[in-house]
Amino acid sequence: MRIIFSLLLIGALLGGAFAQRPRTMEPEPAKTPAATPAPKTVKAKYEGGIFGYNKTMEGTLTFDDANNRLYFKDKKPPKEISIPYEAITSAFADTQKRQPRAATIASHIPSIYALPAHFIKKKVRYLTLQYADPDSRVNGITSFKLENKEMLESVLAALAQKTGMTLRGDVYVKKRDDSSKLTP
Repeated sequence: MRIIFSLLLIGALLGGAFAQRPRTMEPEPAKTPAATPAPKTVKAKYEGGIFGYNKTMEGTLTFDDANNRLYFKDKKPPKEISIPYEAITSAFADTQKRQPRAATIASHIPSIYALPAHFIKKKVRYLTLQYADPDSRVNGITSFKLENKEMLESVLAALAQKTGMTLRGDVYVKKRDDSSKLTP
C-alpha cells in the first residue's frame, strides 16, 4: 500500500513540475485574413452629417475612381453627395446595438411577452467618416449604414487603400503635412 501511495505522490509531483514550465511563443503573430475586395457600388443608408443633407436617405455608395471621390446617390435622382478622397481624414467601422421597432412596440404592450421583448437587439454596422474639404473649408463627420460586417470591412479597407490612410488601432487615419492644414 505504501508503494502505491508513494508512486502516486511522485507522479503528482512530477506532473506539477511539468505543468509549471514556461510556454513557448510563436515567432510571428498570426496575421488576420485580408478583407474581400469591395464592390464598386454598395447599398447604403446615409445617416447624416453633411451640411445641407439633414434627412436620412437610402441609396448606393460608389467608389468613383475616375474623379477621386466617394459618391452617394439617393434612390430619388436629385440628391447626390460627393466626398473627395483627399478630403477624408479618418474612417472607422462602428457597430451599435439597436432594438427593432417591432420589439419596442411589443415591450410597451402589457402582456407576458413584454419582458422578453426588452432583450431583443440587432447589430447595426456603420461606416463613419471624418472629412475636411480644403476647397470649401467645410469639415464634419458623416456615417453610412451598411448591410453586414463583411461588407463594412471590405469597403473600409478599399477606402483606406484609395485615400492613403494608415491603421492606428481600430481607426484609419491620414497623415497630414503642414502645407495642407486648414486655416480659419
